[in-house]
Amino acid sequence: MTTLKISVVIPVYNDGKHLAQCIENILCQSYKNLEIIVVNDGSTDQSAEIAEKYPVKLINQKNGGVGVARNVGMDCATGDYIHFMDSDDLINLDYYSNMVDAIMLTGADIACCSTINEIRRQSHLFSDRRLLVEADDKFQATNVYDWGYCWRYLFKKSFLDEIKLQFKTSGLEDMPFSIEAIYKANKVVTVPDAIYYYKKRIGSIITATDNTAKRNRKNNWVEAKKFRKEFMQQHNLNIASPLQKFQYKIFGIPMMTKIIYNSNKTRWYLFGIYIFQQKSINV
Repeated sequence: MTTLKISVVIPVYNDGKHLAQCIENILCQSYKNLEIIVVNDGSTDQSAEIAEKYPVKLINQKNGGVGVARNVGMDCATGDYIHFMDSDDLINLDYYSNMVDAIMLTGADIACCSTINEIRRQSHLFSDRRLLVEADDKFQATNVYDWGYCWRYLFKKSFLDEIKLQFKTSGLEDMPFSIEAIYKANKVVTVPDAIYYYKKRIGSIITATDNTAKRNRKNNWVEAKKFRKEFMQQHNLNIASPLQKFQYKIFGIPMMTKIIYNSNKTRWYLFGIYIFQQKSINV
């Protein structure tokens, strides 16, 4: 049986000291049908030379920013699925096996992994696999409005081609891309046992402390929040926050999940699949 190919797109800019570890992490995956695309975005260090030591597709270009680099990588990808990975991060060794397994079982356009974020010192870990179809379920479960990182997702390439989705080439490019993808996806599946480690690296753009970096981060976040608000209004979305979650297990296996939202509605899931909703009416 032919396994589906995954294209892993890695933009890199002057991050040679972490790139080798990132590539080796991918090469050690239990899932082997991988195409690694390294987009060298005008690096002046040894990033290109390091990438050349490995079985990767290397693309060298003038510095244009991470959004441009991801678009270039996406255009060159030949896989059935695409994963965007940062050059200084890591994933658990069964990451792609678990993500593909979830997509194949559910027919989802997007799989969303668990995340350990060392920069914020917090995590977004799923307790079970859930198939999400309704817009508010997709947004609530993935928390894409706050965690808009594109590297959390494995995208079906034909889906991205169909909706003609591209990254912004300036500002906070992740969030608009991820929000639109999640909204337009027919199905999204959460994958608790696929874990992405968002590393806190000294000297990265995210951790830089100079005034220019701080100002750019602040401006990007202001733009992202503006996009988020306009997107919600345009699509008439009102994302509800959960108040309580109850899970019913048989022999330790999660069977039924009940989620109570602050909008007076209760949703029930059987083995992670939405089955029905109740709404309370105050009189």
